[in-house]
Amino acid sequence: MHEHVFVLSTEHLDNYGRGSWWDEEFRVADAVAKLRNVAAKGVRTIVDPAVWGLGRYLPRVQRVAEQVPELNVVVATGLYSYDAIPHQYEHRGPGLLLDMPEPMVEDFARDLTEGVADTGVRAAFLRCVVESKGLTPGVERICRAVARTHLRTGAPITVHTDSSTRSGLPALGLFAEEGVDLTKVVVGHAGDSNDLDYLMRLADTGATLGMDRFGLDLYNPTPQRVATVAALCERGYADRMVLSHDAACFMDYFGDAWDGTLSQAAPNWRFDHIHDDVLPALREAGVSDAQIEQMLVGNPRRYFS
Repeated sequence: MHEHVFVLSTEHLDNYGRGSWWDEEFRVADAVAKLRNVAAKGVRTIVDPAVWGLGRYLPRVQRVAEQVPELNVVVATGLYSYDAIPHQYEHRGPGLLLDMPEPMVEDFARDLTEGVADTGVRAAFLRCVVESKGLTPGVERICRAVARTHLRTGAPITVHTDSSTRSGLPALGLFAEEGVDLTKVVVGHAGDSNDLDYLMRLADTGATLGMDRFGLDLYNPTPQRVATVAALCERGYADRMVLSHDAACFMDYFGDAWDGTLSQAAPNWRFDHIHDDVLPALREAGVSDAQIEQMLVGNPRRYFS
């Protein structure tokens, strides 16, 4: 429910990557191999929340997906920003220099109903961010645009949050103020926290907890993540959690260290860690097969229904 094919800024790539840390054909072939591997584990769908700000470029994703036909890739629309709004929207909108209806709503809705650019691929959900800086003016405007697009289209929302500052609470507060159906919201990166009171406060709104960084042990080691999910299952919250890694086939945040230093520092941050390691650990911790099925299949199906 939260994986990436590529996190790759097109501006960064075009100016500094080509001929350095990026080889298009190698990276496409590498992505195909990685997604074929996870498909062989039984995975049939991954949900990729890469949007503007994370380098969404669907023609490249389409090249990969066409070679892994047994795996569905669900894509998103929205904006990924911790603070400021992109300059392309800064002066256009209600009460701004060019006074007009919110252009982000129009753009996001078009992605959902007509398709992204000229790819013919429709986005299926919305993405925004409330990070440690909280609801800055730019972040608030983006989140309200996402909320209003949800109201127009019915598309669900995934919001990146920062567990250390409990930013899921103001995010859900804003969505509730806008009239969003909170059962259609995934609170991304909730699994970085082991604070059961915080997590239950989020889940009690009806929202779904994104336990979505398994393998990123620098943020929260796998044993603690497993214990937290097991404790929430025991308390009756299996119907409000989804499991994933927030992994990628390639992420340009790390340049040419992606295949070397990073893979050594985070060896479990890969698409098959949940199936190989986490599910056995959850069963050992008392989580039932029915609860696992709920988190991996039932809850995602409900989110998109």
